[in-house]
Amino acid sequence: MKFGVNTFLWSAAFGPEQFDLLPVIREQGFDGVEIPLIHLAGFPAAAIRRELERNDLACTVCSVLPRNLSLVSEDPDVRRLTRSHLSDCFKVCADLGSAYIAGPLYAPVGYLPGRRRTPDEWNWALEAYQEVAPLLSSYRIHLCLEPLNRFETYFLNTTADAVRLCAEIGHPQIGILWDTFHANIEEKSLPDALRSCGKYLKHVHTSENDRGTPGTGHIDWRGVVSVLRELRYDGWLTIESFGFALGELSAAASIWRDLAGSPGEICCEGVKFLKAALSEAN
Repeated sequence: MKFGVNTFLWSAAFGPEQFDLLPVIREQGFDGVEIPLIHLAGFPAAAIRRELERNDLACTVCSVLPRNLSLVSEDPDVRRLTRSHLSDCFKVCADLGSAYIAGPLYAPVGYLPGRRRTPDEWNWALEAYQEVAPLLSSYRIHLCLEPLNRFETYFLNTTADAVRLCAEIGHPQIGILWDTFHANIEEKSLPDALRSCGKYLKHVHTSENDRGTPGTGHIDWRGVVSVLRELRYDGWLTIESFGFALGELSAAASIWRDLAGSPGEICCEGVKFLKAALSEAN
């Protein structure tokens, strides 16, 4: 398996101002970083790729939809613009040299209409993913769809629904980003839920039940690691936590307090714990 860390720990965006983080991340034993792709305009993909290569780090990409876009909007023009946005995201991902783009790329995070998902919304999302899927093949990248907890979305909350969506899409390069934080809220058993991903598991986000350092809370890490071994998963284990004073980003993730002594502590202690947990499972 490969170990990554999401740069949201330090900054709401990633660019030349954050390049000094890369040698430190490499020294901590990570294989790569997860780069947030939020604003496409002016995104310095070429410069980031050069700096990653200079530091011998790979990358994955995480993204969310802007507030004005949604694949499940009743407005067909909005859905069309969202498909176009996803296509642009795929190109940037390829330009970065990443094989994975992951996130809740169906509706804006925090959009809660006060009702359950409708069959029309499900079908709109399904049709959109099937339409953009050929681009994934062209760019040789994988789209990893992330179920979120009920407080952040109404559209995709459980592993079971994510499996169903991927099965109905029916494209080998579309699968699931499985996140321990969200699953801890929505699933009755983390090992059982993770096991149910089966062949659709493409990416894993690791954080504690409080979104802090892996190993410091009550997540069933032994069960999670055991199932990862059982599934012969050999992809990324990426620590995803959030900085403590990142303005709108901290507010969006409901981070109202420090989750550790410093972001670096989450990074350093988290990867040590994950590596130890995997070694014990051998």
